[in-house]
Amino acid sequence: MEKLHPFWEKIVRFWKKKHLTQIFLLIILVVVLATILYFGWLAMRANVQSLKQGLSQPTVIYDKNGKVASNVATNRTKGVKIEDLPKYVPNAVVAIEDERFYQHGGFDIKGIARAFFSNLFAGRITGGGSTLTQQLTKNALLSPERTYKRKAEELFLAVKIEKVYTKNEILQMYINQVYFGSGAWGISNASKKYFNKDITDVTVSEAAMLAGLLHSPNYLDPYNNYDLAMKRRNTVLAKMKELGMINNSQYTEAKKEKIRLHDGGGSFVERKYPYYVDAVLNEAINKYGITQEEILTRGYRIYTALDQDLQSGLEKVYSKNYLFPRSQGGKLVQSGSVLMDPASGGVLALVGGRGEHVFRGFNRATQLRAQPGSTIKPLAVYTPALEEGYNYSSKLVDEPTTFGNYKPENFSKTYSGKVEMYKALEKSLNIPAVWLLNEIGLNKGIDSLKRFGIPVTKEDKNLAIALGGMSKGVSPLQMANAFSAFPNGGKREDSHLITKIVGPTGNVLAEREAKTTKVTSGEVTDEMTSMLLNVVETGTGRRARIPGVQLAGKTGSTQLPFKNVSGTKDQWMVGYTPNLVGAIWLGFDQTDREHYLPSASSANVVPIFKEMMKESIQHLPKEQFEVSSINAQLAGEAPPNLRINEQAKKISKELNENAQKLGETIKEQAPGWKKGLDRALYKLGEAVNSLVEKVKNRGE
Repeated sequence: MEKLHPFWEKIVRFWKKKHLTQIFLLIILVVVLATILYFGWLAMRANVQSLKQGLSQPTVIYDKNGKVASNVATNRTKGVKIEDLPKYVPNAVVAIEDERFYQHGGFDIKGIARAFFSNLFAGRITGGGSTLTQQLTKNALLSPERTYKRKAEELFLAVKIEKVYTKNEILQMYINQVYFGSGAWGISNASKKYFNKDITDVTVSEAAMLAGLLHSPNYLDPYNNYDLAMKRRNTVLAKMKELGMINNSQYTEAKKEKIRLHDGGGSFVERKYPYYVDAVLNEAINKYGITQEEILTRGYRIYTALDQDLQSGLEKVYSKNYLFPRSQGGKLVQSGSVLMDPASGGVLALVGGRGEHVFRGFNRATQLRAQPGSTIKPLAVYTPALEEGYNYSSKLVDEPTTFGNYKPENFSKTYSGKVEMYKALEKSLNIPAVWLLNEIGLNKGIDSLKRFGIPVTKEDKNLAIALGGMSKGVSPLQMANAFSAFPNGGKREDSHLITKIVGPTGNVLAEREAKTTKVTSGEVTDEMTSMLLNVVETGTGRRARIPGVQLAGKTGSTQLPFKNVSGTKDQWMVGYTPNLVGAIWLGFDQTDREHYLPSASSANVVPIFKEMMKESIQHLPKEQFEVSSINAQLAGEAPPNLRINEQAKKISKELNENAQKLGETIKEQAPGWKKGLDRALYKLGEAVNSLVEKVKNRGE
């Protein structure tokens, strides 16, 4: 230690000489000041003046043109006025949630200090220390994450809210939007949910139970944990007595009261276009991390790709029960469908089921996972084959063939020996598709599916994928998005419903970032479109043909999992015009010997697909493909496929290449040409001079 003493004295002298203590203190003060300024700036940006109005408004869904399409309204939005309530109702909330509510200015130093040390000892953010104003701020304006940054934002915003609103206004906003469990938002709905009473009629004991639920609405749910809810009620009553909000006799009477639960319904959700709106909520929750509670209580504005004309038309088609096969065993034949803009990937319309609809229930348009059958052939087989140099007239093997342990069959059990590619696709023959995938290589088919956005598992990596054999399957949304690459020149835009989400104070919470995937070339999609036009003109999809409309598509069906029964498990059709893609699935949620589709092919689904496309195209500009069907080409009614712009590009490229070669040649030969020209001019000059001399001599 004595040896180190001189070094220590030098360090101390250096420290004092350089005034490092003052410098460090100054740095700390600057950091603190910068932090305060930063969070103060964040608070200033928030338009808290619109908070009250925003919380009393429903979340609004806007269509692709920015017009209101639907409100997502709960009866919470009506709320209650605090002056209409018995005083013990808001007092119960204040007593247990923020006893110093009427004394602090938005944050409570004592509460914050207590929570800080609790979190410090716990080694993580465990919560606590928040005032009612801070809780309102968190619920209405901030994300639910538990970080010190979020807590700081919460504190500064709470101070600003306290400057704009009175204590009663803050308390009123809080009790009208906070969650009380069991699907009840707001204290008025909670009273209906648990007691079937108007909030003005609840007793002191019931008010204390409602206030107690706020600590943990799900854990303390009296329908599931009555004893815990009653214990928490007693805690609230004791606190109210301690703070002088109720007297001894009121406390004793309230504590003795046995609360009888009576479910009066609580909150409900109203909305137009229920399946589309539910899909929007699912996307907001799963993709953008916003909770259902936030959507239903914060008055968001959600902008979408919805086309109201197409959505109304699609719902109209689904209301025509005669289009669908009859129900069996008391169960409806179910369906899910999607209409998509191929240029943007935006979902213009969707319907996720038939019959009674449940809020955020199973949506067959987006959440279904079913084997796609032959609709996968253009994606897994024919696109990669065209990329490998095959064309519509290439001959494919069509005869009984075994591929290892796999022995597929044509649906008709008939075979032609050899068949041209477009005919194999038009008639949806199975053997040629499997043979072709085997020829080009399974990995090329799997890679193609991935580019089309179709999820593939390890179990799917076998030749059965050529016929749609998948372990999990796909949804109509995924199939529509995959096929959108064909009318979009080989590019696939990520599918989406939401374009932007705006909070109650005007802050943009989320915005879609476009993502484009190059699936294949324009030449390949042109040839594929020509073959798929054949499918609708003269193939398995001919019952979907609409006079005067170029419609390309592919049908598909899957076999029943048991023998001696004629029918199908799933039926599909996916198709497109130049500016619209449609996909539809038909089947039962649970297929068994009593519940299956009566047609042995895709016959049931094709007429429904025709109706949904026919109903939709009348609202869109009429466009034509730059290619024609193989039928038209073979009949001499149209030239072979070649995009005009692609042809122009090729011609332009050739001209540029030739011009470049000519320029290089001129550049290389220019010196020689110059010498030759100089010699020629020199000789010409000499000849002229000689001639002039001769003329002069004769004259003399």
